[in-house]
Amino acid sequence: QMQLVGSGGGLVQAGGSMRLSCSASGRTFTDYALGWFRQAPGQEREFLATINWSGSYPFYADSVRGRFTISRDNAKFMMYLQMNNLTPEDTAIYYCAARPSSSVVEVTTAAYNYWGQGIQVTVSS
Repeated sequence: QMQLVGSGGGLVQAGGSMRLSCSASGRTFTDYALGWFRQAPGQEREFLATINWSGSYPFYADSVRGRFTISRDNAKFMMYLQMNNLTPEDTAIYYCAARPSSSVVEVTTAAYNYWGQGIQVTVSS
C-alpha cells in the first residue's frame, strides 16, 4: 500500500502562482509513475499531468501545458506541481496519484491505484 499526502493549496489571486506538493510512503517510490488530477464542483475528475519513474518524461493535458510543471524528487519521495498564471477556472480540488510504472502514458483515473486526500485550490478574480 502506498500512502500519498498532498499539501500546499489555498487561495491565490488570478495571475498568481502556487506549488502543490505530494509526499509518498509505503512502497518503492521509483516503481511508480505519478500524476496530478483535479475536480471542480459538479465536474468529473480531470487529468492534468503525469511523470515517469525517473522524472525525465513529463506529459501534460492541453489545458495546463505551458502553465503547470510536474516534477518529482525521488530522494525525498516527493512530487510537485508548480502552477503559474492561474485563473478562476483552475479552482478545484487537486489530487496526486500513483500507478505502477510502465512505458504507457496514462491519463485516466482508472489507471491510478493510489490517491492523495485532495487539496483545495481557489483562484479569485
